[in-house]
This record gives sequence, C-alpha cells and structure tokens, in this order.
Amino acid sequence: MTTALPAPGTYLVDPAGSTVRFTTTHLWGLGTVRGSLAVTGGRITVAADRVEAVGTVAAASFDTGNGARDGAVRSARYLDAEAHPEITLRAAGPPTGPVPGELTVRGRTAPVELAVVDVQPDGDVLVVRLTTTVDRYAHGLTAQKGMTGRHLQLELTARATRA
Repeated sequence: MTTALPAPGTYLVDPAGSTVRFTTTHLWGLGTVRGSLAVTGGRITVAADRVEAVGTVAAASFDTGNGARDGAVRSARYLDAEAHPEITLRAAGPPTGPVPGELTVRGRTAPVELAVVDVQPDGDVLVVRLTTTVDRYAHGLTAQKGMTGRHLQLELTARATRA
C-alpha cells in the first residue's frame, strides 16, 4: 500500500477509470457470485487531516453475467433500479482507514466501514482502492433469504483527477 497522501484539494472521479466489483454467495452459501456495477460519478475532497468522498453507481448496471439473475436483482423485488436509479456512497474521516461511511440503496441509508487498501497519488491523478462489507438486509433487501447471500464484499477503485 502506498502511504503518501495526495495533495489537498478536490478530485473528480472518472467513471471510465473507476470500478465497483462485488462477491457474494447463493444457494445457502454453496455458490459464489461475482459481479460489477458501473460508476457514474463522484468527488473526493482531501484536507490535511480529513478526507470526504461521495460516489454514485447506476443500479441498472448490476451485472453478474447471468441475464435472468441480473434482471431479477434490477427489478422491484431487489434494487428497483427504475424507481431508484442511483446507489450512493458517502464517507468522511481520517486519510487512512478505516473510514466511516453511509451507503444508500433503494432510498435506504445504512452505515458502512471502508477499509483503505491503497492510495496512489500521481500529480493531479489519484487512485484509491477501498473494501467494505454490505448487509443487504440493512437496505430492506430481504427477498429469498437463504437462496441469495445476505452480505456482499465490495471492492471500489476510484480514479480521480484534481479539479
């Protein structure tokens, strides 16, 4: 992990250079599901003793490579991507982890704790990699208990350029 902190200022997240990947289980924990969500935007503000960030992903971009599953998760039964098109993550805390945050899914906000895995400042560009565990029940997503994993392991990589 790079420990050098980026220069203070505001950095705008580049959706094309940023990713959200997840892993969860299904079939009572016997199978593993991997997938991704598309980052749509975000901002990272760096101060000497504090970092604040907000990022959004498109709920309709949920993708595991299984069309039937992906359609079911995007539907009103789970993410309700039509009524709630954005998933939002907000975090603020010390420049090294863990960083407390809030994840809003389907209009419901719940706390998360982000582990800072890597920070790579390079001039006006900043790449940050974070991980967290999300409890879908905290967002009211309780359909198919047992068949669908309750927890998702998320890895977020944000590439941002100084504004």
